[in-house]
Amino acid sequence: MRYVAAYLLAALSGGESPEAKDIKKILESVGIEADDVRMQKVIAELKGKSINEVIAQGNCKLACVPAGGATAAVAAVATSAAAGSGGAAAPAAEEKKEEKKEESEESDDDMGFGLFD
Repeated sequence: MRYVAAYLLAALSGGESPEAKDIKKILESVGIEADDVRMQKVIAELKGKSINEVIAQGNCKLACVPAGGATAAVAAVATSAAAGSGGAAAPAAEEKKEEKKEESEESDDDMGFGLFD
């Protein structure tokens, strides 16, 4: 990752296709010893490519990555189902949430002691 970041910094500073010496200079400025094999791999992979196009392709790939866990996916499915069925599913989901909340409060009251008793 550090080699890609250094490559991008070198490209942003005006170099269309940064060379190994440019990347090495950036890495050494922050105290990182450059590995020539990894540096050459990054240069070879990005040679002849526009940085803006590479970033745009990366953004498209990141859009497909799920983020937020399963609850976000379930909420999205429930929302789309509610929208498709005229909103009938939304009140049912709210009722279930209220029931669960009441159950947890009751179960806490039944224990008969506090956390620090």
